Amino acid sequence: MDDLRFLIEKLEREIEKIEVKSEVEEIGRVLKVGDGIAWIDGLEKTQVSEVLMIEEKKILLLALNLEEGLIGAAVLNDFERIKEGDIVKRTYQVIQIPVGENLIGRVIDPLGRPLDNLGEIFTNEFYPLERPAPNVIEREPVNTPLHTGIKIIDALIPIGRGQRELILGDRQTGKTSIALDLILNQKQDPLETPICIYVAIGQRASKLRRIYEVLKKEGAMDYTIIVATSPSDLPILLYLAPYAGCSIGEYFRDKGQDAVVIYDDLTKHAWAWREISLLLKRPAGREAYPGDIFYNHSRLLERAAKLKNGGSLTAIPICETQLGDITAYIPTNLISITDGQIYLETELFNAGFRPAINIGLSVSRVGSKAQTKIIKKIAGRLKLDLAQYRELEAFAKVATELAEESQKKLIRGRVIMELLKQANFEPLSFEKMAVLLYAAVNGYLDEIPLEKIKEIEKKLLEKLEIDGKEILEKIKKEKDLNEEIENQLKEFLIKEIK
Repeated sequence: MDDLRFLIEKLEREIEKIEVKSEVEEIGRVLKVGDGIAWIDGLEKTQVSEVLMIEEKKILLLALNLEEGLIGAAVLNDFERIKEGDIVKRTYQVIQIPVGENLIGRVIDPLGRPLDNLGEIFTNEFYPLERPAPNVIEREPVNTPLHTGIKIIDALIPIGRGQRELILGDRQTGKTSIALDLILNQKQDPLETPICIYVAIGQRASKLRRIYEVLKKEGAMDYTIIVATSPSDLPILLYLAPYAGCSIGEYFRDKGQDAVVIYDDLTKHAWAWREISLLLKRPAGREAYPGDIFYNHSRLLERAAKLKNGGSLTAIPICETQLGDITAYIPTNLISITDGQIYLETELFNAGFRPAINIGLSVSRVGSKAQTKIIKKIAGRLKLDLAQYRELEAFAKVATELAEESQKKLIRGRVIMELLKQANFEPLSFEKMAVLLYAAVNGYLDEIPLEKIKEIEKKLLEKLEIDGKEILEKIKKEKDLNEEIENQLKEFLIKEIK
């Protein structure tokens, strides 16, 4: 009996030592739901961009509007299963995406879920979709070329690693084709092959399939990741897609690698954010866009940078114009944020000039700093010849006779314009491009009829692979036009162009 009493007293003393803490769990309730937006009461300590969850149904929501006693949240999955009165809990995490080497070659949605039926993606690291851009001290000037393989761009509107270069134009003018050529060309670049992230914002499934097949066939999926959304997806997924692609690119940049992110296209991204904002009852501004649309795009594109002693993240946003109007709200916003633009014109496209780039309205604010020395030397002459050609062409329409010197410049300009034409999915290595442009600016093609220029170009490229391999290797190694290379080049061109 004494032993029992002793045991009870000991247990009582141990129980008294136990400190019972009351735990309070914050829960909310869905008040109303419609058009992909749920209004929730409670959850007063929720933060912006925090993921909320309806545990019973495994439904995720993203907190966007934080009003007094009310949260406006966008539904991320299974929208049709939400009902009024559903219990909502906090996850205490902002929205993030899995990042890592295992994503390479895969097609995913903006939440990192696979869309290619190739199984689950296993990664150990996650990056938030919203990350601060590198500050001025962390950056260094853009001076390393990102070769696109497109003659007119690499020679006249060069893109550097860490730059933000806008591609804009009307529908069906070849904007996506330029982006794909850029990706395909990276495997033959003498510099380190960057990781390419193609972000499809509201693209048709058939178009996305074609893009995937082209990249797969050419072996480009070995260094490419596709972040895909279709027009049938919830607007919030279209809105999140470019931020997801950017975070994936930042992972590789932070590891010291180069990455390129293509946003195709930010017009649809702006439409998605406008739809979400109007559903959240936010005040509308110009063209019914919310007041923060400029901020949304600027904070996305500012994340592109070349880091000191590190990697780079290059942003290639695409913007669709309506009837060639580059003065519309979204195009002017993007032009003012980026470091240059490549403008594709419907008239040039219909006239058969492909890629249909308007040289006069296109610009790269990084310029020749992002060119190899050989291309820079040749491009200087090229720009001068084209400027004289444009001036003389306008004059030739009204003049009856032109001086012999002017006629030569006119012929040279026409030859160059013909040579700058290029078919889709046929990017050129920079050393082959250097040979062709050298031939054009030094008059080797002046005697050839315009209709035979493409034929001669094809013949030259074939001969370069056989008889000009040594020249190509030297150009690839030196990346400059020294006396020895120039003499060999002259001999080759005199022999091959008859």
